[in-house]
Amino acid sequence: MATMLIQHKVKNFTEWKKVFDSAIKLRTSSGELSAQVYQDASDPSKVTTLNKWNSLANAQKFAQSPELKAAMEQAGVQGPPSVSFLNEV
Repeated sequence: MATMLIQHKVKNFTEWKKVFDSAIKLRTSSGELSAQVYQDASDPSKVTTLNKWNSLANAQKFAQSPELKAAMEQAGVQGPPSVSFLNEV
């Protein structure tokens, strides 16, 4: 199991969350097991997600997918995200 940590700034959190929620089938069919969403305490337009995946390879493949890029554009993500892949120890 692997975790993908994504941090980005969004134009409008409510609109971003609608797109994020609507993409659940895309994410789970790619190997996502669960997702948690956080907003920065001092700036709610800064969003962090922790996504657990069934494999590191599937997480990395999804991170490079054109479907994710399109969803992020539709959701109003501003600028490139910071993406980290983590292994639980």
